[in-house]
Amino acid sequence: MRAVRYDRFGPADVLHVAELPKPPAGRNEVLVRVRAAGVGGGEMPIRAGRLRRVMRHRPPAGIGNEFTGHVEAVGDGVQRFRAGDTVWGLMPHLTFGSTAEFVAVPEKLLAPAPAAVDLVDAAALPSAGTTVLTALTETVNLRQEQRLLVRGAAGGVGSVAVQFGRSVGAHVTALAGARSLDRLRDLGADTVADYRTAEPAELGTFDVVLDLVGTDLPAYRRLLTPRGRMVALALDPDALLRTFVFIAAHRNVTTFSNDPSAERLAELTRLVDSGALRPVVDTVFPMDRAADAHRGMEAGGVHGKHVIEVSPAHR
Repeated sequence: MRAVRYDRFGPADVLHVAELPKPPAGRNEVLVRVRAAGVGGGEMPIRAGRLRRVMRHRPPAGIGNEFTGHVEAVGDGVQRFRAGDTVWGLMPHLTFGSTAEFVAVPEKLLAPAPAAVDLVDAAALPSAGTTVLTALTETVNLRQEQRLLVRGAAGGVGSVAVQFGRSVGAHVTALAGARSLDRLRDLGADTVADYRTAEPAELGTFDVVLDLVGTDLPAYRRLLTPRGRMVALALDPDALLRTFVFIAAHRNVTTFSNDPSAERLAELTRLVDSGALRPVVDTVFPMDRAADAHRGMEAGGVHGKHVIEVSPAHR
């Protein structure tokens, strides 16, 4: 099978399409023929080796941790799926390799894909969507009329957070680049601000700050109400120790590494099919242009996510 790989840490140029053996479906695993894979914001510093001090991830390795596709085969013990089912899901926690023609993953990391959107577009959502649901329901329990600040709102997670905040009736302030502000209004943001010109103190106070940037955390923590919470989901590769110390030192700041349950994925499916959430895709790339997708992410200005189309539409 074809898969996007890299054999050493380095710039986007290290990415290439390789031929690998097709994986088997082991016990309690499902073999999926991948239709498309999302490109996550954390993949670039990992590929470049900038997070090697905090992750055991080493090349040779693949990219991508989310995907959509169709069930090719099921292993012993699988009960919820059968060959031909349309699914979406995630690779096992902190592993990568979904940008491949086939992936074998535990049944618990899959859910039926939403029927309301195309599978290529839907590939932008499994990781970002479950991250938002965990952050804003389980971690801070965002509620109607609370004030939510989404910092880094134009990206894959941020664009979902804006929509989810709107769906629960929160007042959403979206902080992003000027070119994305109109699109964020269309997604449901009540207030938008250009991060280049808006001073944090000018934004007001918030019950929840969802930080997807990773820098200047103290300035945005100061915007919290007395019972407010900050969820810091981005790591600054140049200040890892300082970031971890800051989070540990403040009880109203938290973080987590997304490892959703099957129920969380199924909840995401329901929200997409209900119209509450929709994928936001900037550009769809073929597999042999995966390096261009990474370069685009590193250049910034991406609205939503880049997606890599892996296989033709299922017939």
